Amino acid sequence: MATQTVDAALSDLAAGEKKWAGLSLTRRRDLLNQVRSLTAKHAAEWVEAAAGYKGLEPDSALRGEEWISGPYVLAASLGALAETLEKLAAGKSPLADAVFGAAGEHVTVRALPANLFDALLLNGFSAEVWLQRGVSPAAARTNAGLTQLTPEKTNGIGVVLGAGNITSIAPLDVLYELFAHNRVVALKLNPVTDPLLPVFKKIFAPLIEVGALRILTGGADVGTELVHHADVAHVHMTGSAATHDAIVWGTGDEAAERKRDGNPKLDKPITSELGGVSPTIVMPGQWDRADMEFQAEHIATQRLHNGGYNCVAAQAIIVSADWDQKAEFLTALQNAMGNAPARPPYYPGSDDRIAKARESYPDAVGLGPGQGRLLVRNLVPGESEALLSTEYFAPVLGVLEIPGTGKEFAQLAAKTANEHLAGTLGANIVAHPSTIKELGEDFDQLIEDLRYGTVAVNAWTGVGFLTPTASWGAFPGHTVDDVQSGIGVVHNAWLIDRVERTVVRGPFRPSPRSVLHREWAISPKPPWFVGNKTAAETGKLLTGFAADPRWTRLPQIFASALRG
Repeated sequence: MATQTVDAALSDLAAGEKKWAGLSLTRRRDLLNQVRSLTAKHAAEWVEAAAGYKGLEPDSALRGEEWISGPYVLAASLGALAETLEKLAAGKSPLADAVFGAAGEHVTVRALPANLFDALLLNGFSAEVWLQRGVSPAAARTNAGLTQLTPEKTNGIGVVLGAGNITSIAPLDVLYELFAHNRVVALKLNPVTDPLLPVFKKIFAPLIEVGALRILTGGADVGTELVHHADVAHVHMTGSAATHDAIVWGTGDEAAERKRDGNPKLDKPITSELGGVSPTIVMPGQWDRADMEFQAEHIATQRLHNGGYNCVAAQAIIVSADWDQKAEFLTALQNAMGNAPARPPYYPGSDDRIAKARESYPDAVGLGPGQGRLLVRNLVPGESEALLSTEYFAPVLGVLEIPGTGKEFAQLAAKTANEHLAGTLGANIVAHPSTIKELGEDFDQLIEDLRYGTVAVNAWTGVGFLTPTASWGAFPGHTVDDVQSGIGVVHNAWLIDRVERTVVRGPFRPSPRSVLHREWAISPKPPWFVGNKTAAETGKLLTGFAADPRWTRLPQIFASALRG
């Protein structure tokens, strides 16, 4: 049955590739705009399906997570990609109007705010894409557009193995295969997300009808049949390093033998976005009580968003043992973890992973409903620390204390994150504005030293995921032999070539405290915070705006956000 299903889908796509090759940039842009309209039309159905299998009640504010990390980010990405194709069709570079800057030896491209609406809706937040060393602004402008510079030259069929956690990952990966790599796509949904099949078929109907996309469901047999099929040119997956290695090398003795001989089981290229142990570095400084409580909720969100089932969820907090406010901060963090809203552990294997963490750390503090969230203290850098080498993909948070303050702490924190934590997907830094100012170039060096695909300062790296014009993926340089957090990038709606990382920045305080402290940012508590009371309403409004940006939509969004 799997063979027949896969053969039929790939036969359709082989014919569809020829049609895709003949589509002009303008026609492709029109398809994106059609999908964007359908995203708005079926957004509520999408959220309802996701909330259903995640066990979120109809009145739960946590449904805001499903709006924002589902149809909202897809609609925003479709709009940004459509603009890119419109510029290319007019003979302009997608970066023709971009703002370039510099960070050390890197040229940077401002990805957020990309327009006036961004500046208003995400006031105080920014993102820059760092280009690889040696890439000039002129080269970046020339090469932006990637395969859409020659759209008639298609690259076969790509398989996308969809993620089971964040519901927009699979759709966004499909777009990147289609437009960055110019491959038609066979999308295999993760079984967790199978309830989304009906709505995805409705939303992506224009691409399905033109033959550029087929969506499949099923178990491992279907996935295996797809990735090893002779008609497939490329594989992209989101998941764990263990799953990646099973695809590339096989399992057990076979995998060991193949690795030893340099003979992968997969005979085609693979790109991937995998997880890891994401750090949050807390820079010592002088914080008031409101700062402490806000940043504690911020870090709890980094761990507990989507129940903790995020590839870039914070898992290890790096804090100074010499910070005179350390005890107060850790108390606030424990309270924030414990007081976050209850939610079912929907992701398969979560309870087993929590149980294993309890085995490894019998002194862990159980928090929240049923004490199902774990806070682990007194971690020590080293291979014996399971929490630093194993992505739990569950609500487990560890605290790692290292010595020093100021420059000394910053240097040791970067070294600890780079050398002792598994993965390179994302790293967060929380620092008081006065601390950033005092450190100056040493703070800039901390950012550059961190070998992560996204680094976020006073923001969660998830903001980078939500920014269509930013890149998303591991730090470059990994191979199938040592894949860590993956190979390649996705999102990147301006189709920028030779990306190294994205750096996100946010306000240390929400409005109005930010303004009172001369931080000049008017954003209230972000709607992705787990304790935001109006997240569902705000997320729904933001989705409508992303699909159809209009000034008249802004007052409602602001009113809802301010009540959060």
